[in-house]
Amino acid sequence: MYTIEHDGLPFVAGKNFMMPVAQAPVSEEEARARVHFLEYVNRLSKGEVFKVDADYAGSEIELANVHVSECFSCGKLSIWYHEGIIYPPHRYEVESNTDLPDDIQKDFDEARSILNLSPRGAAALLRLCVQKLCIYLGKPGKNIDADIGSLVEDGLDVRVQQALDVVRVIGNEAVHPGQMDLADDRDTASTLFDLLNRIAYDTITHPKKLAAIYGKLPASKREAIAKRDASKKS
Repeated sequence: MYTIEHDGLPFVAGKNFMMPVAQAPVSEEEARARVHFLEYVNRLSKGEVFKVDADYAGSEIELANVHVSECFSCGKLSIWYHEGIIYPPHRYEVESNTDLPDDIQKDFDEARSILNLSPRGAAALLRLCVQKLCIYLGKPGKNIDADIGSLVEDGLDVRVQQALDVVRVIGNEAVHPGQMDLADDRDTASTLFDLLNRIAYDTITHPKKLAAIYGKLPASKREAIAKRDASKKS
């Protein structure tokens, strides 16, 4: 009696679908069938995974809210849960700054892979990246707030300090939820990737480029600069 048409994507019921079905005049027999159908659709809309009763006997199990699709171009398979792809894992498009240490890049990449499934988990991993970055920059790494304060005392630009604090605070809220709910806040979590790359540029990449350019100066010029700086300190 009731059928679901779709455009090739997993079916997700909304009010525009549910209301007409629930309100349509039907016979007593159809009304009983509608109750079961609406219960089925309601479970789908909640994202539940459950076994579908089949009209045939066999060992195969048909699951609701789990789908497999095949790419027309490459022939590879994708597995869907509800309305999102869970395999292969989708990675957020922003890649890490290549000047970051390898272990931080790995955490960054892991955060990219889970952003859609868990924005809160991604934010927590990026907070860990900041903690490791502070250690890389010569700080103890036991208290991120204190490390950032120490970097400011060393001359860290206030804008970089603010970016560090944004990642720290939001990442901390992900670990210990308080005033911010990041469970479904992908937009907030995604901005942290750009911020971390900007922090890496200002604390690692830019100084590295300046050092390379400075190293190209004639040795006599660098010696003169060193003498000038030494005389200022004395």
